Amino acid sequence: MTKPVKSVTSPKKFIIGQNLLGDLSTYTKTFGDDAYVICDEFILERAKKEAEKSFEDAGHKSEFVQFNYQITQEEIDRHREAIRKTGANVIVGIGGGKTLDTAKATAYYEHLPVVIFPTIASTDAPCTALAVIYNSDGSFDRYLFLPANPDVVLADTNILAAAPTRFFVAGIGDALATYFEARACYHKNGDNLANMKPSLAGLGLSKMCYDTILKYGHQAKIAVDHGISTPAVENTIEATIYLSGVGAEAGGLAAAHAIHNGMTAVPSLHKAQHGEKVVFGLLTQLVLENAPKEELETVIEFIKKVGLPLTLNDLGLDKFREEEWRKVAEDACAEGDTMGNMPHPVTPDDVYQAIIAANALAEYYHD
Repeated sequence: MTKPVKSVTSPKKFIIGQNLLGDLSTYTKTFGDDAYVICDEFILERAKKEAEKSFEDAGHKSEFVQFNYQITQEEIDRHREAIRKTGANVIVGIGGGKTLDTAKATAYYEHLPVVIFPTIASTDAPCTALAVIYNSDGSFDRYLFLPANPDVVLADTNILAAAPTRFFVAGIGDALATYFEARACYHKNGDNLANMKPSLAGLGLSKMCYDTILKYGHQAKIAVDHGISTPAVENTIEATIYLSGVGAEAGGLAAAHAIHNGMTAVPSLHKAQHGEKVVFGLLTQLVLENAPKEELETVIEFIKKVGLPLTLNDLGLDKFREEEWRKVAEDACAEGDTMGNMPHPVTPDDVYQAIIAANALAEYYHD
């Protein structure tokens, strides 16, 4: 019998600094001379204006195309077809998590290198060898596990700090769950996002992520409120994008993200950010674990301090419907999702009861 192996995986390069967009070709030229650049709508014209010149100066070709709002298999296939027509040999993703996952998935299917340029620090998606695929109605479809992490991840702190604070704070929320999920997976000896066993390094990076955001997250949030980048912002970005991404991948996910995936089936929560829903998933996970009161209160006080949604009402829930949340609990326990990484068996009814308890706790501590 083959002994299970542990893993630590990460992007080949993670670069954090300022004014990186105008020098984009510097980071793609190693991989190709014809870039296919998938951009979020809001940054498309700026990317063309600032980055296109860098490709021209290098004597390289580039094509900038808009991402169509949702990462579905149809959207991935649309970009694959366009790439074959253009003959591009390197893919760049510029935007939020769904845009970046689209770039990663497209690069995987077309066997091309990929450079990732997040414009919001709302999730740890930039660094992972994973793409989350959705259905056209916004509900969760599947995880696409990739054989390699992105070739380069560029974190431009000026752009990330200028994004709306809500996105920055959502990234903190996503990162807040990293340690607790890795800890659960490590104790279970479950499977991490590389489909191997969680490593000590993964657990350590996850704990560093947690410690960093507790130390710097609040002051970073205040700086981002004013659209500025400070050392606290840079440290927090490193935690939310790199430490969270690598920590989650090597350490594994558990209940928090499984519950998030279940929550995608609730229509009134579709406007909530990924990291905002993960935070509620984390509270539910802590209830499932019967976490110590001190630990629970530390997490809740931090959530309040940085301005993350705490209750289901804060997330935008219009009405609590039992059948809807029974479905959330059922989906969270689906085979192949990460609920199986909890140290003890968890049933859909356990999850449903924990959701109600977590929301009651959140309401108790709300004011």
